[in-house]
Amino acid sequence: MDTLLKTHNKLEFLHPLHGFSERVSNYSNPSRLQNQELRFGPKKSHLKLGRTAFVKASSSALLELVPETKKENLEFELPLYDPSNGLVLDLAVVGGGPAGLAVAQQVSEAGLSVCSIDPSPKLIWPNNYGVWVDEFEAMDLLDCLDTTWSGAVVYIDDQTKKDLGRPYGRVNRKQLKSKMLQRCISNGVKFHQSKVVKVIHEESKSLLICNDGVTIQAAVVLDATGFSRCLVQYDKPYNPGYQVAYGILAEVEEHPFDVDKMVFMDWRDSHLNNNVGLKERNSRIPTFLYAMPFSSSRIFLEETSLVARPGLSFKDIQERMVARLKHLGINVKSIEEDEHCVIPMGGPLPVLPQRVVGIGGTAGMVHPSTGYMVARTLAAAPIVANSIVKYLGSDRSLPGNELSAQVWKDLWPIQRRRQREFFCFGMDILLKLDLEATRRFFDAFFDLEPRYWHGFLSSRLFLPELIFFGLSLFSHASNTSRIEIMAKGTLPLVNMINNLIRDRD
Repeated sequence: MDTLLKTHNKLEFLHPLHGFSERVSNYSNPSRLQNQELRFGPKKSHLKLGRTAFVKASSSALLELVPETKKENLEFELPLYDPSNGLVLDLAVVGGGPAGLAVAQQVSEAGLSVCSIDPSPKLIWPNNYGVWVDEFEAMDLLDCLDTTWSGAVVYIDDQTKKDLGRPYGRVNRKQLKSKMLQRCISNGVKFHQSKVVKVIHEESKSLLICNDGVTIQAAVVLDATGFSRCLVQYDKPYNPGYQVAYGILAEVEEHPFDVDKMVFMDWRDSHLNNNVGLKERNSRIPTFLYAMPFSSSRIFLEETSLVARPGLSFKDIQERMVARLKHLGINVKSIEEDEHCVIPMGGPLPVLPQRVVGIGGTAGMVHPSTGYMVARTLAAAPIVANSIVKYLGSDRSLPGNELSAQVWKDLWPIQRRRQREFFCFGMDILLKLDLEATRRFFDAFFDLEPRYWHGFLSSRLFLPELIFFGLSLFSHASNTSRIEIMAKGTLPLVNMINNLIRDRD
């Protein structure tokens, strides 16, 4: 993130998608998250150093290796929206991230008129997205992975290591955006480089007022702006958990990891033995290492707080990371990019239905227990697109409110809402676990049949299957872990059941 995180209504958040499997870099356009206070230490000034410089044992020295922010645009001639024609578009997509472009591409393929509105439509997404390979294979996007690993590993502690036989990959963001833009252009999508500041709804259309004075008219408005929630409305108090992470893509002398496996989670804490304060804080609210080794000397390293309320400070996380790198014998020679990630997880769904349709973070689609979103939202894009085409393309007599209500119903059917409620229940338990309890939890979690943990992480399990998942997890857990789950999960379980009873179609 290239802006300083501040408090309350000045808190700046990353625009796009993140989680266990979605890593966001510091070049992103910031978006705004309201109604929550987090306090973070100030980011250090950047100093350009040569490749012979090595990181010292302090977070300030690490930050001195961070390069100046760079932005790279794609070489595309985008067809621009012409405001002088006064036409009412079928769809206006606000936000040019993966989910927004995916919907624009698929709606335009049906012959409907679409405009994509974004302040930087040609900017290459700066995000280090990681995904399970099978998720992208199911969407025919394997050509958009630039690196794959045969599997992943989880370090529970110094004695216990889990080998996950599920291939993992890093998204080639330039290739993915280029592919989507090319298809949008060939389908006739128009682009407008601006920011929407206001939407006025009429019975059959909406007027989007942009900060450059242009007004765009559309039958349907899709908010794909991420965590900003700038157009989609919420009517309940917003008190999510927060996943906070600090990561670097670095050239190092060497590292101890197998280049054929990515490190999904490393919960070891022996690197903190010489720092009592850090070790105690990590015992209360633990962080883990997430790592993508590209070669013996190039690696992406990220220290991550899975979920906490309030979120951990970056200063704390950076100190833990530096201690870990020193303990692992990783000497950083240079840093290509760094990232500051704050991901709101859980919390209420938006008002259902409402006139503006949402997708991704703005529609509450972040996995509440893991922070996953990119694969989930790309998989949801056809649902939203097909619904828009169905209700707009075949019958234009539907008023705007009814049309949007139908799309929202397809995006958040009762089974998806119940699934999310279970995931929020999982998040509420994770919020209460210290390091030892977290280790016991994931020791049992990754001992489950692959269909269970695969399905949970990839949002493929629905309520009946999730009940069996929960029973299986409980049976695999140690006696101590079972007691912890019962003690810390009773109130969240009651809340979940009450919410499930109240939520009816």
